[in-house]
Amino acid sequence: MNLLIWPRRIRILTLSSLSMLAISTTAFAQDADLAKQLSNPLAALISVPFQFNYNQGFGPADGDQLLLNVQPVVPISLSEDWNLISRTIVPVIYQKDIFPEAGSQFGLGDINVSLFLSPKKPTSGVIWGVGPVFYFASATDDLLGADKWGAGPSAVALTMRFTTTRPRPLPTPAALVV
Repeated sequence: MNLLIWPRRIRILTLSSLSMLAISTTAFAQDADLAKQLSNPLAALISVPFQFNYNQGFGPADGDQLLLNVQPVVPISLSEDWNLISRTIVPVIYQKDIFPEAGSQFGLGDINVSLFLSPKKPTSGVIWGVGPVFYFASATDDLLGADKWGAGPSAVALTMRFTTTRPRPLPTPAALVV
């Protein structure tokens, strides 16, 4: 075995290891930033969360309900300082035996749209947004919605206590949604 080659191999191995460390550190920082944005409901990031609920013993007929809320959040940049955030809730519902002798229903429930005017940067550590909320009578079956429309004010405020995400219990952001 040629001993003159070892120092070169060690140098290559060392440089490769340092390169991998730099790449993984950058990737970790990007992942932490993305995790922070995903936990902020007013971040300038398009997201489409899904919320699934199973309700058992529901309604006067003691029925079952499967509810999937599709909740796209779309930020729209209005200026250098302001965003308009659209948060829509589209319920997809399957239910059976909710009402006596009604059988089962499947389809869309009533759609809820909230619009938040929000500064792009937190104000004194508080992330906030205000705007209207609209409730549309859009159910595809009379038993899947209220057959009413509505509108009113909506507000959200929260703080983010940690600057990075770590594998430890994190507090839930203090939020108020009206």
